[in-house]
Amino acid sequence: MDVRQLEYFLAVVDHGGFNRAATSLYLSQPSLSQSIRSLERDLGSELFHRIGRRVVLTDAGTALIEPARTAVRSLEFARASVESVHGLRGGRVEIAAMPSQSISPLAGMIRRFTADHPEVSVTVRAAFTPRDVTEMVRTGAAELGLLAAPEPVSHPRLRVYPLCVQRFVLLTRSDGPFPPGSAVRREELAGHRLVVGQRGTGLRTYVDALRARGVEVTPAVETEHRVAILPLVLEGVGLAVVTDAWRDLAERAGALVLDLEPRSLLHVALVSRPSGLTPAARAFVDRAVGDAAADGPDDGEPTDRQPLSGT
Repeated sequence: MDVRQLEYFLAVVDHGGFNRAATSLYLSQPSLSQSIRSLERDLGSELFHRIGRRVVLTDAGTALIEPARTAVRSLEFARASVESVHGLRGGRVEIAAMPSQSISPLAGMIRRFTADHPEVSVTVRAAFTPRDVTEMVRTGAAELGLLAAPEPVSHPRLRVYPLCVQRFVLLTRSDGPFPPGSAVRREELAGHRLVVGQRGTGLRTYVDALRARGVEVTPAVETEHRVAILPLVLEGVGLAVVTDAWRDLAERAGALVLDLEPRSLLHVALVSRPSGLTPAARAFVDRAVGDAAADGPDDGEPTDRQPLSGT
């Protein structure tokens, strides 16, 4: 068994089959299949059930995922550490991020980081809930994670770097039911149709909390595709509660963005495994944390930015 075989195994897992994995690795499918068969012989257990053109992980395959990612990450860490002796002249940072936070603050974080380290590439992997983010980091699918949650972020097995808070706002059409420039009280949303995200997201949690308080809103559309929210609002399908990370983009598109009262916040944080970050990932965290500390707290809003050494 060698690390290359583990990389091939993880490619099949991540791409959901041999065809797509072989394409991503620039291998022929027979070569990839032969490598996986060799790995299975070495381990003495089948890793995949082959059902027609589909593959399904066996229990042994599922058990191999996390140690395989750890082994591959360890090799990447060793290689990157040696290369960093001469400065960050290459490498890659992989970040699992939720959609709203990919708009802000991630876009700005990447802009500042790549300005400092133009030869380092950044890969952003999609995650839709805080649990998706933490699991991708915990299992090694990504080195870093960016997530937002209604409460300050904590995790027993990950290091947490609080960055900022984001408040919820309301998106409507420019000719929507509320006048520009005035805050909307949550009780005023009663009777309106809303575009909502999937369960487990902060956006969905806010709407579910409204209904639990007796504010009768109607979910017009439930979508996993966060990029669909703004177009649906502009088409008049419904209103949407999002974070103020959307403000600039929504206003440029012609939507009306209104504050919601009372204020409700999401806590935004980076997460990583406790140790073993590549030099590129460490530089990314240091820049992000330093920028958050320099920005200082938002006026009038609580913040988690002080314990920036991680928890």
